[in-house]
Amino acid sequence: MIHRDLAEELERAATWAPSITLTGPRQSGKTTLCQAVFPDHPYRSLESPDDRAFAQDDPRAFLAQFPRGAVLDEVQRVPDLLSYLQGIIDADPTPGRWILSGSRNFALLESVTQSLAGRTAMHQLLPLSWDEIRRFPRYPAGLDDALFRGGYPHIYNRNLNPSDWLRSYVATYIERDVRTISSVGDLTTFQRFVELCAGRTAQLLNYSSLADDCGISQPTAKAWFSILEASFIAFHLPPFSVKQRTRMVKMPKLFFQDTGLACWFLGIREPRQLRAHPLRGALFETWVVSEVLKHRTHRGRSGGLSFYRDRHGAEMDLVVDEPDVLTIVEAKSAATPKSSLLAGLERGRPRLQDLRPRCEAAVVYGGEELQQRTSGRLTPWRLVRSVAPPRVDPLVQLFTRGQPVANAGVFALFPDGTWKAAKTDERGRATLELLLRHLPMTVFVARDGFAAHVEPEWVPDERALHVRLRARPGGGSLIAPGAAPGMPVEVVVKDRSMTVELLDGEHRVAHLDTAEGPASPAPGRASAGQLSFVVVDVVGDVALFDYFPSETPDRRGLRDASAERRLRLPPNRA
Repeated sequence: MIHRDLAEELERAATWAPSITLTGPRQSGKTTLCQAVFPDHPYRSLESPDDRAFAQDDPRAFLAQFPRGAVLDEVQRVPDLLSYLQGIIDADPTPGRWILSGSRNFALLESVTQSLAGRTAMHQLLPLSWDEIRRFPRYPAGLDDALFRGGYPHIYNRNLNPSDWLRSYVATYIERDVRTISSVGDLTTFQRFVELCAGRTAQLLNYSSLADDCGISQPTAKAWFSILEASFIAFHLPPFSVKQRTRMVKMPKLFFQDTGLACWFLGIREPRQLRAHPLRGALFETWVVSEVLKHRTHRGRSGGLSFYRDRHGAEMDLVVDEPDVLTIVEAKSAATPKSSLLAGLERGRPRLQDLRPRCEAAVVYGGEELQQRTSGRLTPWRLVRSVAPPRVDPLVQLFTRGQPVANAGVFALFPDGTWKAAKTDERGRATLELLLRHLPMTVFVARDGFAAHVEPEWVPDERALHVRLRARPGGGSLIAPGAAPGMPVEVVVKDRSMTVELLDGEHRVAHLDTAEGPASPAPGRASAGQLSFVVVDVVGDVALFDYFPSETPDRRGLRDASAERRLRLPPNRA
């Protein structure tokens, strides 16, 4: 299983909260995550008839099995158990003892609020984000495939056909979860209701229209949609609210949590069906909004998301509201970057830009090229996380064998061709001050005695970028700004200077003889102080070099690994 972004939040919560409650949709990876983060905790699932019967018949004895705490899965199956757990926590509030999880939010949250208020840290685990999906060996190569496959972990863990797995998932959800809800009497009509909701994803949530099309009453439509929200199948996005603006649409928008599940309910069984599908734009907007929601939720952040639409027709798909900045996001599935994609931002931004000290704007589109325009950024769909990052100063922290690395060079290279440099302090930390247009960035790290490190397409979040440097005895790495094709790059190492030319993107190996005295080495042998230089990477006009003793036996392996990188050289400048 790949690393989940929520893991750090659970570890942090375990340092102060006596219990942690983790909810999320069925099959989102809750059990796997809990067992990975808390491997020393005993595990019990109350889905098991034997464990459930024990917990129901004798809750005190059931909990007494775990004097140091446990991971209790599907606790909503025995809600009364939490009342007994309350007394245990009050008697011994040691942080991180009890880990509770469940996939039915509507039952679990009621039990938690009644019994464990103030005693538990609440978190949600949603399906995989795009960043998490890319950690699998096999992940979608294109946008249509990403929309079609969605984000449920089992599809990627086992490389399953999404249609086959989702068919089973839907049957389990309808027959197992919804059947336990007394307000749902007709499961066939309920499934029809879910299909209608899928067809309205990224549209205004109109209960009257849903009720008419499904043949149910409006109160029933509201109750059934609440079930979809509580079981993490769908959610509503509220309209942006400004007290002094009275001509704004007040109806929320409906979104599915997972585009793969929405595709299944819409009858889409292959990615190629999406190319000309009438709801492709709506599914892409759903994907963009869901990605921003996942990124924030998996970092313990809630709220702050809305959409804007007024009665004059101005509309913006997503508004991310922070105390000092408002970020406006539009989603366009078109693959070609063009000015018309920014028309919505140009029309709507003047209505909101004075509400916060800073207002930023971006269009996430279905193409591959990142462009900074006057009206906002055109952001490729693969870089969706960069449109609304947390407002923190990016922190890079370097370690080797658990110890901080001081006085290392850190270069942040930005899409607009600019860069910023910093040095790590005695704690191995370097802080960079950035703007939205700087994201995503490429980070170069170099220091004498250590191999070079490249972190491509990094988008900062609340946590530092932790880099573990690999020692290079007798060698090291360096960063040289001012690189250009055909022009010499001057580098200084061990108090000696040399130049290296970058020709046609080739990796040039040069030698610097640092041995003292005029004696020459024997033919075919390097002198005691001879170093070889290899270009590791070039971004814009900044080059990253590795250097090492020429007699290093694994030099060929280093050179081969370096050759796998494509040099991103700037165009010739007139």
